[in-house]
Amino acid sequence: MSQQYHTPVLFNESIEALNIKPGGIYVDCTFGSGGHSKGILSKLDEQGKIIAFDQDADAQQNIPNDKRIIFVPQNFRHLKRFLRLHKIAGVDGILADLGVSSYQFDEGERGFSTRFEGPLDMRMDRRQPLTAATVLLTYSETQLHKMFEQYGEVTNAKTLAKHIIQNRQYKPLQTIEAFRVLLQPVVKGNPHKYLAQVFQSLRIEVNDEMGALKEMLQQLPDVLHTGGRAAIITFHSLEDRIVKNFFKNENEEDDTANPFTTEEKEHKLKIITKKPVTPSVEELKKNPRSRSAKLRVAERR
Repeated sequence: MSQQYHTPVLFNESIEALNIKPGGIYVDCTFGSGGHSKGILSKLDEQGKIIAFDQDADAQQNIPNDKRIIFVPQNFRHLKRFLRLHKIAGVDGILADLGVSSYQFDEGERGFSTRFEGPLDMRMDRRQPLTAATVLLTYSETQLHKMFEQYGEVTNAKTLAKHIIQNRQYKPLQTIEAFRVLLQPVVKGNPHKYLAQVFQSLRIEVNDEMGALKEMLQQLPDVLHTGGRAAIITFHSLEDRIVKNFFKNENEEDDTANPFTTEEKEHKLKIITKKPVTPSVEELKKNPRSRSAKLRVAERR
């Protein structure tokens, strides 16, 4: 099962970036198929530990029988809370691979992919009530416009939002096929790329991916030990910008710091990767889905 679940992206680069101590405590924010966790485990001794987070119930079937792993079936935005719950005061490294796993994309019934018929779901955590269908049927034109523009960089986001609002009451919008049919008159440019951007924006909205990422980043300086590292793999410019700005400013705001303050803020994180690490030519050949991946690393001072 776990073999076809997900090829860990930038595997060697991210494991190396963590600078693993054999007896250390590490967090895998996005357990998935357990590929990255396996890599960390291979460098830990008996004392070492991994706290693995994954809100997708399907990931639980990949947990290895290893007493050094503590599995938390929750979103990584609750990082601090669950570390406290397990009486862990601080950790030596945190890894987050923000991509949707190949397994999630390849399961039609999850509704993540444009390639399969299935319900318009897209929830990573199926305990949550909000689905992609609900977003399309209940959001206002302004909300839809903003979502497609910000999260998918859809070129005609405004037209698309208007088109959905005008047609949604006549069309049943519960399946991927029904949605594709509805979209046909407004598709611009390459249909595959266009659909991918529309689906990406829906997925980000349904799972509040940006909100979760910002919350997790805010907790890094508090949970990392001195010398501990955070390695974050992103898959689109929006995520990458959030990580880059946070590592630089330690708040999620943009590069433009307040010009009226002279106070020097004490930075708790030191940037290790001046430029993001990207996949090698060999990796791109083996796994074309890794093409947009970027790894950024910071260390707790």
